[in-house]
Amino acid sequence: MTQPSPKKFWSQGIRFECQGSGKCCVSRGSYGYVYLTINDRRRFAKYFKLPTQTFTKRFCRKKDGLWHLKSVKGECEFLKQKRCTVYDARPEQCRTWPFWPEHMKPKVWEREIAGYCPGVGKGKLIPGDTIDRILRSQKG
Repeated sequence: MTQPSPKKFWSQGIRFECQGSGKCCVSRGSYGYVYLTINDRRRFAKYFKLPTQTFTKRFCRKKDGLWHLKSVKGECEFLKQKRCTVYDARPEQCRTWPFWPEHMKPKVWEREIAGYCPGVGKGKLIPGDTIDRILRSQKG
């Protein structure tokens, strides 16, 4: 007999609205890289009115087969005075914050995310099924 899956703490939704603190943009150990998909690089290139290859050469590095933004002292190059200067073009990794698979364990959420990110608990309710969809989109 199979056990019922445990109820997800976000099943009733989570209130979240970015407060623009820039905290999620600052390197925190293993969260130091802003990884980029080809769609992210294309979006950035269009934003900067550059060919994708030019954007990639100018702003990206490759590590372990994955593209990421170059960083300056552990911070995103596009973070100025705690504000994202490329918000409309930001990559999927940034668009899905704080709903990353590694964050969605109750203890991790409470200790590392809710206490760190001022947007948690604010704004509109993000429905549980929307959070599930966001999480599924990140599973490569």
